[in-house]
Amino acid sequence: MGSLIRAFASAAAMAAAASAVAGEAPSTASRDEAKGTYWAYVGTYTEGKSPSQGIYLLELDPASGKVTEYGPVANVPNPSFLAIRPGGKELYAVSEVGRFNNKPGGGVTALAIHPITGKLTALNQESSVGEGPCHVAVDRTGKNVLVANYNNGVVACLPIDEAGRLRPASSSIQHEGSSVDRGRQGGPHAHSINVDPSNRFALAADLGLDKVLVYRLDAEKGTLTPNDPPSASVKPGSGPRHLAFHPNGRFVYVISEMGNTLTAFAYDGEKGELKEIEAVSTLPADFRGKSYTADVHVHPSGKFVYGSNRGHDSIAIFAIDQATGKLTPAGHVPTGGKTPRNFAIDPTGSCLLAENQGSDTIVVFRIDASTGGLTRVGEPIKVPMPVCIQMIPRPTQPPE
Repeated sequence: MGSLIRAFASAAAMAAAASAVAGEAPSTASRDEAKGTYWAYVGTYTEGKSPSQGIYLLELDPASGKVTEYGPVANVPNPSFLAIRPGGKELYAVSEVGRFNNKPGGGVTALAIHPITGKLTALNQESSVGEGPCHVAVDRTGKNVLVANYNNGVVACLPIDEAGRLRPASSSIQHEGSSVDRGRQGGPHAHSINVDPSNRFALAADLGLDKVLVYRLDAEKGTLTPNDPPSASVKPGSGPRHLAFHPNGRFVYVISEMGNTLTAFAYDGEKGELKEIEAVSTLPADFRGKSYTADVHVHPSGKFVYGSNRGHDSIAIFAIDQATGKLTPAGHVPTGGKTPRNFAIDPTGSCLLAENQGSDTIVVFRIDASTGGLTRVGEPIKVPMPVCIQMIPRPTQPPE
């Protein structure tokens, strides 16, 4: 990650870049044909071996697996992770950069989504209150953006005003401590932050601490405060990265980058408490190469959970016992490219889109509703250094 963090001179430069729009966006004439499709916004890196032009727009038809490409729609610097506000009118993108407004740290950009074309228009930017922001989420009321800063382990809450613009952070917390791998875990590295189904708690996976920290969220005040109990731990040296809630709200699945494990936790939504059920490997038993996990998602049915392996270059599939939360390995499917970073499952549960950051492609897979198996659909979609996908239903009627 560190090689991708670079200095950007000022917030003004970010604003100018975010306002630049390129590519052909969906036409008004095709609205009726698009019924049942989803706009998929792709976050990327604008620096590296094959730099991108920011945020890209695709359109997915879950019934067929067909994807239509519309190209870049906002040139935000290093928009490595995105989140969409409930209602689908605004999108928020981190800028995973080294400097913001001539000070160390990154930024978050608010962008309006055009309801007919899908194009993005920058509203404003604010500091992420940390260095190297790599994950962003919107709380379920749509009143706050939560951001995790990897480099120095800070999580923050930024209020959203009625127009969708960001306000300066109303709450921020500096993680403290380290873990057993002094090379990678000499200090905190907040890698993600997610809101629980009740919107009362926010869970932050910290790779440097081998912990998932739990915060009480006050959406009205925009505050994060440590919970009691304050965290749950994974095996030392595992490096927790991302997490996903089961649809029933009773289980949480945490994927750990360094240990290549998926840990199932029982979740008490009243107390914000996590208790480990089991941890399983995301890799085949006979694999001896180097690999690092990245992302995790639970199928909307609650029957399966998927994790991405970078190195083995696969999606690991697990069946979920919905009574106990326990996992049964159900195979590995190659992603058809290199270094599958994040991936997304469409809201209908029909398709999985795997982002191969190392080969600049996104590959679509059909999901078997009975087995959870994946079957590749069509040809790879070319997008430079894809990192994150967020989807919303494409509007089928013009706005009132």
